[in-house]
Amino acid sequence: MARIPAGLVRAEPGPPFEITFDGRTVTALPGQSIAAALWGAGILAWRTTREGGRPRGAFCGIGQCYDCLATVNGEPNRRACLVPARPGDAITTQEGHGHAELSV
Repeated sequence: MARIPAGLVRAEPGPPFEITFDGRTVTALPGQSIAAALWGAGILAWRTTREGGRPRGAFCGIGQCYDCLATVNGEPNRRACLVPARPGDAITTQEGHGHAELSV
């Protein structure tokens, strides 16, 4: 077996499935977080800051910093590093605080 993490622990993940990010199809594996699936597809940012619109993605990877907030299936402010990817999930870039319909 190849010397990759899954091979070293003799893991046999289930078949890959599809999620979407801003309409683009992304392949995910069972057990991956949304952040991991996006990283695996080369997507490094899925949120913009409230002030200045700067791109953000995963920073700490353990749910402490909130840089990885994304809109998942229409629900804003989900921490992509903690939310497991599920078949058919629709992830969209979160603009600022995720509540564009509310006045600031």
